[in-house]
Amino acid sequence: MKYKNLFFDLDDTLWAFSANARDTFEEMYYKYKLDAFFDSFEHFYSLYQRRNIELWMEYGNGQITKEELNRQRFLYPLAAVGAGDFALAKAYSDDFFAVIPTKRRLMPHAKEVLDNLASRYNLYILSNGFRELQYRKMCSGGIESYFKKVILSDDIGLLKPASQIFHFALSATQSELRESLMIGDSWEADIVGANGVGMHQAFYNVSGRTEFPFQPTYQLKDLKDLLEIL
Repeated sequence: MKYKNLFFDLDDTLWAFSANARDTFEEMYYKYKLDAFFDSFEHFYSLYQRRNIELWMEYGNGQITKEELNRQRFLYPLAAVGAGDFALAKAYSDDFFAVIPTKRRLMPHAKEVLDNLASRYNLYILSNGFRELQYRKMCSGGIESYFKKVILSDDIGLLKPASQIFHFALSATQSELRESLMIGDSWEADIVGANGVGMHQAFYNVSGRTEFPFQPTYQLKDLKDLLEIL
């Protein structure tokens, strides 16, 4: 076999983060009666998503802390409509973090693929997600037992695509670079990051991206495509 070690991103590669997050936000929207401030849930969620993307970039660049990321992203939609209530934002954000890791939805064919690969490869998680959430998400999705180790950005205080987290993951799992493959849905974090250290990559192109500054080693339209590669 060409590869021995498979490093999987978690959110939107195996665990359906976008769908689970949207479901959770919609629960919070009605539970905390946020419809008093917004035209619709879509109005609220579009405001949140726009600022959330910017804040994650700032967090990734070391411009803000994790605490500031979370404070600002939950407050922003309320502040944008003139209802910047810190207490309300704190209440619904705390509730959001309690509920989201209980969601069970996985990406299509995730378990089927893991079942097929687990006996033949060393499987690892390499994620930018928060430690206090990622293990719970994996347990809710019923996939925690497939992985020999979980490596998170919280372990070293740096996010993918920083080369240090990839080198740390290889060292922590005693994996050889030439025998390892990174599988993920984020072009910047997973594919650019892995390519930067010379690791092969499988880009799970859930966004339908058509332009690439370089060609990934593999491109997946479905996780089942992995089974034809490996």
